[in-house]
Amino acid sequence: MPSPEDALHQARTAYEEHVRTCRQCHVDMSPCAVSKLLLRAYNNVRRTQGRAGSVMR
Repeated sequence: MPSPEDALHQARTAYEEHVRTCRQCHVDMSPCAVSKLLLRAYNNVRRTQGRAGSVMR
């Protein structure tokens, strides 16, 4: 199971790679449905990691 930092890095990398390679996102400068989904996944991981950090403190 990946660590929380690995999960965050993987989600961010997937989003950034998609935006670079997707014609609609990169060329048209308009986010497609996939990029919105990937960004939501990244934000969810980041939010979850933030909650876990505040609980452990």
